[in-house]
Amino acid sequence: MPTNMPTYEIRMPKIPKGAIKIGAIVLIAVVVLWGAFYQIAPDEMGVILRFGKFVRTSEPGLHFKWPLGIEALTKVPVQRQLKMEFGYRTTNPGVRSEFAVPEEAQKESVMLTGDLNVVTVEWIVQYKIKDPYKFLFKLRDVEKTFRDLNEAVVRRVIGDNAVDEIITTGRARIAAEAKDQLQKLVDLYELGVDVNQLIFQDVNPPESVKPSFNDVNESLQEKERKINEALAEFNKEIPKAQGEAEQAIRGAEGYAMERVNNAQGDASRFTQMYKEYAKAPAVTRKRLYLETMNDVLSKIEKKYIMDGKQGNLLPLLNLNPEVKK
Repeated sequence: MPTNMPTYEIRMPKIPKGAIKIGAIVLIAVVVLWGAFYQIAPDEMGVILRFGKFVRTSEPGLHFKWPLGIEALTKVPVQRQLKMEFGYRTTNPGVRSEFAVPEEAQKESVMLTGDLNVVTVEWIVQYKIKDPYKFLFKLRDVEKTFRDLNEAVVRRVIGDNAVDEIITTGRARIAAEAKDQLQKLVDLYELGVDVNQLIFQDVNPPESVKPSFNDVNESLQEKERKINEALAEFNKEIPKAQGEAEQAIRGAEGYAMERVNNAQGDASRFTQMYKEYAKAPAVTRKRLYLETMNDVLSKIEKKYIMDGKQGNLLPLLNLNPEVKK
């Protein structure tokens, strides 16, 4: 076999130095422009820091910032409804959400009432970020502070009320009171948060005494039902009786007015008649007699007119009823 084999040298194509520079410039320009423009979603607000110092905020849309770490962007969801859970945690949200109660949640849910009873309280707080600057820079850990404020406020309002009121009729009032107090504390600490709702999901006594509390709750509900039924019957009967009484009073007043008016009319008529009689007694007596006879005789079906000068003791009259032919 031949030992001298031909050798081939592979040479790379030479790239001009100008092309390398242009490519590097283009690559640097793409990187710079890629980091210079940013998009803010409709439910967000952008916070711009220049060398770590706050300089401005950005509304939704396309914006420009200095690249290469000169200006940094932080997006804050100002229009998004945020939520915190207390006493439980949602492990799998969905149509049929799954929940868990870890040890941390159990500790924050056990509270002492004003009448020295123990209850377990589960609640949620819905809030929005209204001031991105305060939310990011006023406190070191806003979410932890906000959670601590929630727990402190709810413990205070629960401790100011009795257990029966907390479990039954006063739950909505206590939740509204806790929301107002929480908002005052949030504003005092300048968290930049707006509390929309504080809702008690569940308020129960400890498991060992839960059956007894349920019996008490049912008794209170039965009491409320009976009271409502009695009030409904009261509201039904009282207006009816008042209407009947008012009708009787108005009827008596009308009857009294009628009698008074009739009496006044009779008296006035008698007075006028007396005046006419005083002017001509004979004529007035005769007129009264004729008017009276006219009224009386008009109501008699059969009339018998006899001569006053007749001499017979009993005039001959056909007293039998007439025979119809």
